[in-house]
Amino acid sequence: MPLLEWRNEYEIGIPGVDKEHYDLIALINRLFANLVESRDSPLIGDFLGEVHAKVAAHFALEEKEMRDRRYQGYPEHKTDHETLLDEIRSIMDMHDTGGYAATGNDLADALTRWFGSHFRLHDARFHHAIIGKSAT
Repeated sequence: MPLLEWRNEYEIGIPGVDKEHYDLIALINRLFANLVESRDSPLIGDFLGEVHAKVAAHFALEEKEMRDRRYQGYPEHKTDHETLLDEIRSIMDMHDTGGYAATGNDLADALTRWFGSHFRLHDARFHHAIIGKSAT
């Protein structure tokens, strides 16, 4: 069973960003499956690093789109991005120092909580701002 289910409401109306949202959810689900099935600590560490790197790259694209569109909610949205990256980094540090047993649960909790609220609040606002500007 996947950790995160794809929902059409995760689309914001920018094809490149929407594809990355879909790809990130698939990557996170693969990581979670590996955490549940494997006890290969170096593999999990590598996967956590990949998730962090891809999430950071995605946020850079999304933030560029917000700046290009002069989105007024940019500062708050960016702060929420930084919060998730800090949480993932903390989980990576915990894993690196031997806190492996809780890594899967902590990651699952952080990601499901964050993605649910971030998409519902921040990405939805950005989507509505894009729709509103394209309709005028």
